[in-house]
Amino acid sequence: MTKHAVRSQDGTEIAFEESGSGPAVVLVSSALADRSDARKLAALLAEHFTVINYDRRGRGASGNAADYAVEREIEDIAALIEHAGGSASLFGSSSGAVLALRAAVELDVERIAVYEPPFVVEKGDFGPPWDFARHIDALLADDRRGEAVKYFMTKAQGMPGFMVAMMRLMPGVWSGLKAMAHTLPHDIAVMGDSQQGKPLKAEEWSTTSPALVLTGGKSPAGFHSAARAIAEVLPTAEHRTLPGLNHGAVMMAPAKLAPPIVEFLRG
Repeated sequence: MTKHAVRSQDGTEIAFEESGSGPAVVLVSSALADRSDARKLAALLAEHFTVINYDRRGRGASGNAADYAVEREIEDIAALIEHAGGSASLFGSSSGAVLALRAAVELDVERIAVYEPPFVVEKGDFGPPWDFARHIDALLADDRRGEAVKYFMTKAQGMPGFMVAMMRLMPGVWSGLKAMAHTLPHDIAVMGDSQQGKPLKAEEWSTTSPALVLTGGKSPAGFHSAARAIAEVLPTAEHRTLPGLNHGAVMMAPAKLAPPIVEFLRG
């Protein structure tokens, strides 16, 4: 595994680790995550591919810019694909899955695999409250980073309060999450208006790259609704459910997540 960095179009330095050999795959992390969260998955995929596991801007060793836009994150992925020789597939989880899908619309991507993009496409499915973004912004403006993390986990991820309380007792974990709290608005912007209980707009997700949409068998029904919805609007998509997995599979069950990704990306 070798550590590298590329400069994105706006000059921001994007740090990444590269491992393995063969066709390239770029790993796109979820909210409040950096490349460390996907290291075990990266090691498994590196048995078959050149894996580029990067820190999204504002996280880990990557730089940031004063003015955020989703387009800048897509440019970051473009710079990583260019580093890989101009050809790569993408894998993303949760809001990182949505960023990967948005990148696949704009860029030439070989294949794209995603795990549980958190769209909210049916009324009654779990999703953040209408004023979620404004409340996160207010907490961050007051430098209440821990409260912002807690609000995100309970209101966007549906995590029970006692689990958040337990995480607060793990100093290394909690401090790492707080260190990335300022990037929560990035993921909110990535999600856009796709969590309002409305059907996805086909024209917004018009990639022709072959796509695999994965969900965990233990995950709430909303993730399955979201997966079916995006698979229906993508012209070349397959949806698969992986028994026994939940939303944290990238970190908690990489050995079960890797095989279907490898099978799909190898074509």
